[in-house]
Amino acid sequence: MAGVLGNNQPSLLNGGFALLTGVRRFIQSESAGGVVLGLAALAALIAANSPLAAAYQAFVTLPGEVRIGGDALVLAKPLVVWVNDLWMAVFFFLVGLEIKRELLEGELASLKQALLPAGAALGGMVVPALIYVALNRGDAVALRGWAIPTATDIAFALGILMLLGSRVPASLKVFLTAVAIIDDLGAIVVIALFYTSELSLPMLGAAAVGAAVLFALNRARVSSIAPYVVVGALVWLCVLKSGVHATLAGVITAFAVPMRRADGRALAEDAEHALHPWVAFLVLPVFAFANAGVSLQGVTPASFGQAVPLGIALGLVAGKAIGVFAAAWLVVRLAGASFPAGATLRQFFAVCLLCGVGFTMSLFIGGLAFAGQGAAYEIQLKLGVLGGSLVSALLGTALMLGRAPGLSDRP
Repeated sequence: MAGVLGNNQPSLLNGGFALLTGVRRFIQSESAGGVVLGLAALAALIAANSPLAAAYQAFVTLPGEVRIGGDALVLAKPLVVWVNDLWMAVFFFLVGLEIKRELLEGELASLKQALLPAGAALGGMVVPALIYVALNRGDAVALRGWAIPTATDIAFALGILMLLGSRVPASLKVFLTAVAIIDDLGAIVVIALFYTSELSLPMLGAAAVGAAVLFALNRARVSSIAPYVVVGALVWLCVLKSGVHATLAGVITAFAVPMRRADGRALAEDAEHALHPWVAFLVLPVFAFANAGVSLQGVTPASFGQAVPLGIALGLVAGKAIGVFAAAWLVVRLAGASFPAGATLRQFFAVCLLCGVGFTMSLFIGGLAFAGQGAAYEIQLKLGVLGGSLVSALLGTALMLGRAPGLSDRP
């Protein structure tokens, strides 16, 4: 037996190394995060529509409580709210780091570079919102969800492009990334302005003091990330208690982190790279699993024709594609910008369709919009987001792989 094992040992070792290498390459690939996110959403849907449904609901509503100083400060929330308030603050911290890098040193660092994605992102927010409002104008509660179809999920959309490989020009990947980042910035502004509860001025003041401390650390060129995280956690707590959504503390903290250490070495970018795997493979999949589970019991094709899911789905599929494409065309014609180099009109419009994959941020905004409005709105939200994102992904992928008459010429 020992001889047999000994003879096979090199091949076993080689197989193990090959497996580890494959896993490492998958984790390092740009598409991996989107794949894991999709699997987490699929797992939630299966769990919510199987004999595990009761266990799934018990899991996402699992109570969690934090007490500081006895009863001086009590935070009691179900698991799904902890995920959306605290877990997603880490995601917004990463988003803030990405936005800051792109604004200072990346594709958005100059006006000329930023014109096309900025105009496209604006069109991709306005047109979907108008479509949603047009379909829901008679329902005051439903109108709260006007911003749901304005979002693009960078992990899913970019993951699809990366899976398509060399068929997609690199310029289109850069364009989609820039549009999604500006889109995230727009979502942050929308959340801050429109999705806040009653404000607590003392807590808001305390959060402002914390933000001032963060930027004082920046001015002092503090080159360790730890002080920013500690102060950022206190800012998160104050923002949570102020009535403004707590995830914005992640963006504030990220903007305070210096781009470079005193010796010139990267700081913000190093933090971004270190955090990205955790967000891609833990934070976002957990968010997807906690939020994407919708029971399809009693759901019929007519359910998708209700104003809320129809407004969300049409906003994502038609509104995003039309808004991004039309705004980009106007910027090129009126402001002298250029379409992405090496891309055909067909490929560009395919990317405009992929901008309608709004999964993570759309669910997040929808959760804020319909908080406390009952299960019916929650189900309609998830049907619209999941349906619209899936159709956008399929149409964008099919158009990128196929050929369409009249859409094959260079833009």
